[in-house]
Amino acid sequence: MAATIPARVKYRKMHRGSRAGVAWRACDVSFGEYGLQALDRAWITTSQIEACRQTITRKMKRRGKVWIRIFPQKSYTKKPLEVRMGKGKANVEGWVAVVRPATMLFEVGGVSESLAKEALALAAAKLPIPTRMVKR
Repeated sequence: MAATIPARVKYRKMHRGSRAGVAWRACDVSFGEYGLQALDRAWITTSQIEACRQTITRKMKRRGKVWIRIFPQKSYTKKPLEVRMGKGKANVEGWVAVVRPATMLFEVGGVSESLAKEALALAAAKLPIPTRMVKR
């Protein structure tokens, strides 16, 4: 159940796109009782999502349920070190999820509020943006 890369995409190299605005979708707790909500905009990488997932599940000791509300469906490219400008767009380096303010990142259910708060606080420490815990 790890946050992975897309199984198939039509075009691998994407434009950078826009991170402006506030999230309209996926901005409230829909599945569990408690959620981790983003307060800033960022690109969240696959490894950051996976690190959060691992910390939440380890803290909850396989009790309750975890929902990952973001998916890394945007690719980003990077040129190798010491390569001159030009000669086309670089190769795909990794995959990111575009996160806007108010986006719900993770949700947990079936555990006490204190345990959910601790688990989500540990996960928030792994993320590059400020977050807050919200209740249903």
